[in-house]
Amino acid sequence: MGWNTAHPPETMSRKVGFIMTQIGTDAAPLRVAIIGSGPSGFYAAEHLFKQTSLVIEVDMYERLPTPYGLVRGGVAPDHYKIKTVTKTYDKIAANPRFRFYGNVEFGRDIPHDELKMYYHAIIYAVGAQTDRAMRIPGEDLKGSFAATEFVGWYNAHPDYRDLQFDLSVPAVAVIGNGNVAMDVARILASSESELRKTDIADYALESLTKSKVTDIYMIGRRGPAQAAFTNPELKEFGEMSDADVIVSPEDTTLDPLSLADLNQNPKSVAQKNIALLKKYSERPVSGKNKRIHMRFLLSPTALSGTEAVESIKLVKNELYTAEDGSLRPRPTDQVETLSVGLVFRSIGYKGVPLLGVPFDDKNAVIPNAAGRVLDPATKQPIPGEYAVGWIKRGPSGVIGTNKPDSVETVNKLLEDIPNLPQLDPHKAPRVAVEALLRACKPDYVTFEDWLQLDQIELERGASVGRPRIKFSRVPEMLNALQKRK
Repeated sequence: MGWNTAHPPETMSRKVGFIMTQIGTDAAPLRVAIIGSGPSGFYAAEHLFKQTSLVIEVDMYERLPTPYGLVRGGVAPDHYKIKTVTKTYDKIAANPRFRFYGNVEFGRDIPHDELKMYYHAIIYAVGAQTDRAMRIPGEDLKGSFAATEFVGWYNAHPDYRDLQFDLSVPAVAVIGNGNVAMDVARILASSESELRKTDIADYALESLTKSKVTDIYMIGRRGPAQAAFTNPELKEFGEMSDADVIVSPEDTTLDPLSLADLNQNPKSVAQKNIALLKKYSERPVSGKNKRIHMRFLLSPTALSGTEAVESIKLVKNELYTAEDGSLRPRPTDQVETLSVGLVFRSIGYKGVPLLGVPFDDKNAVIPNAAGRVLDPATKQPIPGEYAVGWIKRGPSGVIGTNKPDSVETVNKLLEDIPNLPQLDPHKAPRVAVEALLRACKPDYVTFEDWLQLDQIELERGASVGRPRIKFSRVPEMLNALQKRK
């Protein structure tokens, strides 16, 4: 739904001449809008509410009716313990000065300049919503996907609900050595009984149950000592009920550069990973129905096929020491070709621009200094504009990494209070925002609505012996809420 142009003309511009008041008092609460409802947004709200000497109101906007960002739409369905972090977010949302406005898209339902009239500060917490491309021939062939698309699909994200993946092919390549790549490989290799214990999308469960995929190749451009996956993720591979993990002894024999690097960090994650990979390389293949082949020092150079992906060409890499001291791969003259019918690239997320907000195209983030959004022309902070999380620093770290990141940004906001824009007192009250929403987006979703939706999903799951069955389409969510009223 677009912006309702029927609003009176005076709402489209700031009034002037109102009395300046001290921000953060009962008379003039500090009004903060947070765009996005993932971990970084909730941690920002949490730190704001810890300022007991200030009266602060936080309104969180989310494009979908459901909160939690990648905790709901990105964390693997079999990682239930990680998802319990949402209990912390629920406590934050229970603060009487917190409001959640779901099913409201920033920039479309409410334009940037309009929203600024209602808040002293806006915090962008939108994450990194798309993926990086491999930029190789054949990447646009049918059967070539971003891992983010597959992850969104099996997690019932509405944006990816209608994607189709041909799981009748026997072999799949997953490009990348991070935890997302591990998740994709593990879900492809999971048995029906393993998947049925999770909250994986019901349609994904049905498709994966019928899957003919037997071999999953994980392709890493660097060596095992530089892999980005964590030890618990790697350990999970060896605990799967119907999948063998195949690692070549050659791949666990480290080059001199990697050995020297590991010797400087004897208790590192890499050391633990190497030890476990060696165990996998020595473990006999047990004849399970699926196999995860972990390959290292390989880079894709082309995808081939008549109408869809049929094979992937790989070049063997060697490591060298770059000027910054890091170990990087470079191609050799050795190449090989694997027959695969699906390719999932997992080589990094990147942010996307927001309407009316500065954007750094090169780094795919909002330009900022310690969270303060910068004007691209002057390189100076824009009053009242802030960024947190992946859209601030790029896609790095785990869920917990967002907490200190958000604290840093909020501290800058608090320092800036004397210089934040003043608000027209007629627009400042929360009731004015909700009147605006009722006019321009009447089907917005509150946090109380979400709790109802959450309960419905749990009930749907319990009826078939599963933890949860998620709604995967926005109209279905809204209809379910309407029926509960």
